[in-house]
Amino acid sequence: RIGVFVCHCGINIGGFVDVPAVVEFAAGLPGVVYAEDNLFTCSQDTQENIRPVIEEEKLNRVVVASCSPSTHEPLFQETLREAGLNPCLFEMANIRNQCSWVHMDDRERATEKSKMLVRMAIGKSSSLFGLSPVELHVTQRALVVGGGVAGMISALSVADQGFEVYLVEREAELGGNARRLHYSSDGRAPQRFLQSIIEKVESNPLITVHGGREIERLDGYIGNYVTTLSAGPDPGEQETLEHGVVIVATGAVETSPDEYLYGKSDRVITQLELERRMSGSELGRLGNVVMIQCVGSRNEGHAYCSRLCCTQAARNAKLLREANPRTQVHILYRDMRTYGFNEKQYREARDGGVVFHRYDDSSMPVVDEVDGKLRVRVANSILGSDLEIEPDLLVLAPAIEPRGDAVELSKMLKVPLNEDGFFLEAHIKLRPVDFSADGVFMAGLAHSPKNLDETIAQAKAAASRCCTILASETFESEPIVSSVDTAICAGCGTCVEVCPYDAPELTPLEGRCVAIVNTAICKGCGDCAGACPSGAIGLLGFTQTQTIRMLNAALSN
Repeated sequence: RIGVFVCHCGINIGGFVDVPAVVEFAAGLPGVVYAEDNLFTCSQDTQENIRPVIEEEKLNRVVVASCSPSTHEPLFQETLREAGLNPCLFEMANIRNQCSWVHMDDRERATEKSKMLVRMAIGKSSSLFGLSPVELHVTQRALVVGGGVAGMISALSVADQGFEVYLVEREAELGGNARRLHYSSDGRAPQRFLQSIIEKVESNPLITVHGGREIERLDGYIGNYVTTLSAGPDPGEQETLEHGVVIVATGAVETSPDEYLYGKSDRVITQLELERRMSGSELGRLGNVVMIQCVGSRNEGHAYCSRLCCTQAARNAKLLREANPRTQVHILYRDMRTYGFNEKQYREARDGGVVFHRYDDSSMPVVDEVDGKLRVRVANSILGSDLEIEPDLLVLAPAIEPRGDAVELSKMLKVPLNEDGFFLEAHIKLRPVDFSADGVFMAGLAHSPKNLDETIAQAKAAASRCCTILASETFESEPIVSSVDTAICAGCGTCVEVCPYDAPELTPLEGRCVAIVNTAICKGCGDCAGACPSGAIGLLGFTQTQTIRMLNAALSN
């Protein structure tokens, strides 16, 4: 007894697909006893309406035709669970991404394709069977990798919930990049704030700090990780840590510019070096200061924006003017990106006499040294001519880039990096601090360039997600995993080679080797099932029978 719910999704689907026609079509298919359309099937009101329909119509299979299962399938599965059905008796047809969005100019064909996808989903649903999740033991401790602000705030937040935390930092001291910050946009003293956080971490009895240590090996899966640390500064045996979750807070690094005479002239420095000099009263009297933005950012090497540089430049320029109104500060920029409330920094700097000059990548600033004096030339589009300045100090805003060892750590944890080398979240809206691998979370600059407030917010979010796992002694993992028919398995090892999670393993059985899948590690990607030459491996929830029924439904008239 199959129930079908077709979503208008506002005008996302309803504007390009004849939804009532799809409902009428679905109602006439074999096995369907109930069909209706909803304005927003994922809304709370509709979810509450679906539950009594399941009970009243005695439905034992549910099909929803709406958007992407990667984002909304768990929501509908939870509704089935609350109605007393096994969540795996649910199937979804993606008629938004695959129909309305790609066939906006052809309503008739979009509708026909929607009907076909619904027919395929119904065909598969008739052969669905209930699956039980894998129950795993949870070691109720957390590992935080990185002792900067993101790592320390995460550790404190987890410890505040009563769980033990291992905090691993490669440097001998905690603090990370924040040790180089001396000013903030909200007037807060970063060094004072940093010191208070370090004191809280070091005095917390639930937090064990492993300073001057690096991760040599990290094995296991959600609830059951084992991490091996390097010997550290003092010779000794390697130490192993057992924990249930991981927070990656390894930070990022400021690049060292190879242009504009950086490293060749002591009057060419970076914004962080400028902050250090200002905080120590090392600048003296300055006549002209030039700041150049996007040094190493938004180019072929680093296509992304480093986000922090514009706010930092505007703030530091304002501070220079306040310290000495005679100092002329010129900021050469491509686009001022003082986003959000940081726009205030730009307005105050401009009102305070800081001069902004826009350049583009076709006419980059030119810096040289003549007779011991720095000279900066840049094309000014407003004046319609080149502008030449002889600064006493040239301040560069270099790119922020991922740490070089991010690749190695990503391989240990089996989590992805984006095209720029930063750690990639599972979903930017729905799971912004999660990885695709269960039990691993991220925070801070390891994810992307962000300011101190954003880092703190993300660190607390990652800690909260960790605690949802640590709060229970067991964890139910995804039931859609690979399964091996050992009677057919030839022990060729193809599945072992293609699996990105190392879930299958060749194991002796009755005098021969066969593949056995560790269901705790398996993520249900299906690579092994597709690669197996003997067809011995199947993916639960996507069996050969279910796939054939979908194909038959697609080919039927």
